[in-house]
Amino acid sequence: MSDDPATLVTDDEFATYRRDGAVCLRGLFRDWVEPLAAGIERNIAEPGPMAQHYTDQSEPGQYFGDYCNWRRIPEYGDFAFRSPAAAVAARLMGSTRVQFFHEHVLVKEPGTTELTPWHHDQPYYVVEGRQAASLWLALDPVTREVCPEFVAGSHDWGRLFYPRRFKDGVDYDYAGEAYESLPDIEAERDRYELLAWALEPGDAVAFHFMTVHNGPANPTGERRRAFVSRWLGDDVRYADRPGTPSPPYPEMGIGLRPGDPMRRDWFPVVWPPEERDQETS
Repeated sequence: MSDDPATLVTDDEFATYRRDGAVCLRGLFRDWVEPLAAGIERNIAEPGPMAQHYTDQSEPGQYFGDYCNWRRIPEYGDFAFRSPAAAVAARLMGSTRVQFFHEHVLVKEPGTTELTPWHHDQPYYVVEGRQAASLWLALDPVTREVCPEFVAGSHDWGRLFYPRRFKDGVDYDYAGEAYESLPDIEAERDRYELLAWALEPGDAVAFHFMTVHNGPANPTGERRRAFVSRWLGDDVRYADRPGTPSPPYPEMGIGLRPGDPMRRDWFPVVWPPEERDQETS
């Protein structure tokens, strides 16, 4: 497959992403489904230090999440450096350079009743900037009913909402006037344009860090495995958060001050290829 951003993302897809803050990209990652599925099985068998099992033992199914394992799980590192994902992110973000932020694995086994609460991602993260995007890659067939939903245009609301814990939907204890509680979108669904798609393995949803979205339960008889890669562009800088962010990079020793560029040893440049940092071990 070509790694030319202009051939990976059509003009219509680019325009949709800019307008809605989310767009479905069909079939770009079919060749990566099997490697990433193998990586996820390794990840579940050998969870990282930030792994979460969101489902109580008394409840049906299982909701598993983990992140920041790309250096120890080779399939994840290969995807970051060798797949078209960075080129896709460059095109969507309008960025001349793309850094890999981290990966996030989300698995909802058949019968899982847990919902991922409505939220947007940037307040969780130690970054500020408009050129920031995620790719939510489906590794299993996903019906529209179990696909995450995205509030069209919410990336341009100019509002910063408290992060919410996935376990119980409670807001983080963030101090500061910059943050507000998210509106009750579920109670007023008719007020919003909600986007979701039926997906095949290898399809991906690209969305902005500021786009409000959720994650439905999985009442089906099929697994719902998602590999999410997160990307940073030219204008992204380090930001302090008034609480422990996710991932907890300050506690991990990242050593940056607000406004600093993101470190290339922690967050390697993957695009363009001639600037690529081979930090895979």
